Amino acid sequence: MINTSEFTIRLQKVMNFYSETSSSFAEKIGVQRSSISHLLSGRNKPSLDFIMKVLHAYPEVDLYWLMNGKGEFPKIEAQEKTEIKNSPVAPILKSEKSSQSKDIEKIIIFYKDGSFESYQN
Repeated sequence: MINTSEFTIRLQKVMNFYSETSSSFAEKIGVQRSSISHLLSGRNKPSLDFIMKVLHAYPEVDLYWLMNGKGEFPKIEAQEKTEIKNSPVAPILKSEKSSQSKDIEKIIIFYKDGSFESYQN
C-alpha cells in the first residue's frame, strides 16, 4: 500500500529536481494539471498509468523509490553516467579507448576535501 503523504513528498522532489512546475510536469508526462494538483494535495492516489508515465518521461526516477521511498533518486547508474560524461577526464577516457599504444605513467585523484591519491605505474 502506498503512503500518499510520503508519495507526494517524493513526487515534489522529482519536480523540484527537474525545476518543473505542476503545469510543465503534467504536460511532460501527458496528464492534466488537475491530476498533479489532486495528487500533491493528497486528494487522489496515483494510478499505475500515472506512475508509468513518470518513469517513461524521467528515466532517472526509480520505481521502487517512487512507490515506497526505498532506493536512490536519481538512479545511481544515471547519475554516474552523467558525472562521467561531464567529467573533465571524459576526453582522456575516450582517447585511451581509441589509442591502446599509450601506457599510463601516473594517475592522480583529487577529492573535494582537498586530499588526493597518486598512483604510479
